[in-house]
Amino acid sequence: MNFAAVGAFVLVLLGVFVAGVLWIASGGNGRQKIDLYQAIETESVSGLNVDAPVKYNGVDVGTVKAIDLDPANPQRVRLLFALRRGTPVKLDTLAVLKTQGLTGIAFVELSGGSPTSPLLIESAPGVPPTITTKPSLSARLENVLGSVLTKLDATTTHIDALLSAENLSAVRSALADISAVTRTVAARKGTIDAGIVSAARTFDNSEQLSAELRPVVARIGQAASAVQTMAGDAGTASTQAAGAVETVGGEVRRFSAQTLPEMRQLLAELNLLSASLRRITAQAERGSGGLLLGREAVPEGPGETPPKGPPP
Repeated sequence: MNFAAVGAFVLVLLGVFVAGVLWIASGGNGRQKIDLYQAIETESVSGLNVDAPVKYNGVDVGTVKAIDLDPANPQRVRLLFALRRGTPVKLDTLAVLKTQGLTGIAFVELSGGSPTSPLLIESAPGVPPTITTKPSLSARLENVLGSVLTKLDATTTHIDALLSAENLSAVRSALADISAVTRTVAARKGTIDAGIVSAARTFDNSEQLSAELRPVVARIGQAASAVQTMAGDAGTASTQAAGAVETVGGEVRRFSAQTLPEMRQLLAELNLLSASLRRITAQAERGSGGLLLGREAVPEGPGETPPKGPPP
């Protein structure tokens, strides 16, 4: 057996194996070029490991190269992606954590990227472009469940307060009162039925009375219209009467100013005439001579005779 030939074959086989491994590690025909991107997660990345796949709408486009905490804020996790050059990562591309099947292997899914959106480029030299992230399904479910549990806890507290001993006692008392009212209504069912029948009859009579009152109301309306017309005529007559009174007043004032003085003078003359007639009548009664000779001179009284002789 030629040991030299065997050793040479083993060395050649080992060299081919090493070359194949290097070729596979380099990505096949030459080293494949990659671009680095980063994403900032604000949720737990449990289950996501380095070299986890990064998919764009289900197509493998790269791997997770590094997972680190943000030194400025430990609530955030910095993910570094190594994506094949030429992957159309755009401004509106979103990164979300997902799990694959039942195995629970986590990976990063890229989605979005409208045709009109520009490509995502680095904001500063040496700083990888930052892909926008959105909460994963588990994070959204956790938030929803947390909100539901909070509301459920508040609802339970309200129910406990509602079902307190005091409220239960009040409910039992209300149920007892309702039961008593129900029994009373059942016992007086006949009276209630008769009252309902009477009420129905009353409604019928009321409807009939309303029908009979409609003509009366119409006549009352006509009478009111007539009264209104009469009132208008009376107002017109009052206006005319006021004008007539004013005219008569003017005539009366004119009569008082012009005729009354003449009347007073006429009455004075009538008084003088009446006095003269009375004197003539008196003389006629004493004798007819009185009318012709006049009245006799009345004798002078004592001391009325004037002295005789020359005046002093």
